[in-house]
Amino acid sequence: QVQLVESGGGLVQAGGSLRLSCAASGRTFSNFAMGWFRQAPGKEREFVAAISRSGVMKNYGDSVKGRFTISRDNAKNTVYLQMNSLKSEDTATYYCAAGKVITVRAEYDYWGQGTQVTVSS
Repeated sequence: QVQLVESGGGLVQAGGSLRLSCAASGRTFSNFAMGWFRQAPGKEREFVAAISRSGVMKNYGDSVKGRFTISRDNAKNTVYLQMNSLKSEDTATYYCAAGKVITVRAEYDYWGQGTQVTVSS
């Protein structure tokens, strides 16, 4: 089992920045690819970003490319999502996920509880 706990969400004005963190415990963190997804009320879960076990490979959803950056620190068992130039449409609950392979699909094995990000226009 892997436990994932997200933090760093909150209320921010459009154009601002936030950094989300996801702390993992329970298994060897470096054995897992990590992903960030988000879900707004009434909408399907959307892929945001993913990073390979080593951190070399990264993927981003089209709506966040150039604004969001995913990174990881395997020594701290933590994955980050730096979000810049935030827009009102980025408002959602953000979830981190862990799995065996990096993928843009919501096929990860473990999920956190989510952290709310609200962007005011």
